[in-house]
Amino acid sequence: MRKKAAIACSSNERHWFAVYTTSRHEKQVARHLHQRQIEHFLPVYRTQHRWKDGSRVVLDLPLFPGYVLVRIRGNDRVGVLEVPGVVSMVGTLSHPAPLPDLEVEALRAGLDPTRAVPHPLLTTGQRVRIRTGALAGIEGIVVRRKGGYRVVLTLDLLMQSIAIEVDGDDVELLDASIPLALEVTDKEIKQPQRSPLYQLNCLDSYPELTVGIPSNAMARAR
Repeated sequence: MRKKAAIACSSNERHWFAVYTTSRHEKQVARHLHQRQIEHFLPVYRTQHRWKDGSRVVLDLPLFPGYVLVRIRGNDRVGVLEVPGVVSMVGTLSHPAPLPDLEVEALRAGLDPTRAVPHPLLTTGQRVRIRTGALAGIEGIVVRRKGGYRVVLTLDLLMQSIAIEVDGDDVELLDASIPLALEVTDKEIKQPQRSPLYQLNCLDSYPELTVGIPSNAMARAR
């Protein structure tokens, strides 16, 4: 995502913050935030899992594992920290670090769970800007994939990236002197070694089995 100057965070203004959760408890934290009428956003992506018996199930899993985003005033952080499953807020104990509101609001308005996936952290490459749709204005790094394109967006505070499928006509180069076709592919990006995000044979780590997140599941307390 585009780099911005540090955001001056007034205790009387609401901003988006990242909440760090207990491992594999993002959805439980989101439910508690909903019950307490705290505005929040849990970005998810949709994937299929195949059980040992050969059956398949559709899962909605967190795009940013270990994090839920909340929109609060700075002096309301205590109420968030009291939510079961919340470990901390990104930033210092007395001054949580706000996320860029524009990027979070664009993701909340335009994210399609079927066209987004987690991506290894990517900070260098050819930068583009999405110019159409709900994500218009968002900047990221473009990679080629199976004849199409993905734009990799990074939340710098979380040090995590996600990839969103786009059509070539939906993006514009920030440096027009470099042809889009010269960009790297997913296969050329070194994939880090990591343990599975979810152990599906453990009862406590089962994600919710769902084919979608109802719109009213993301409370927007104004």
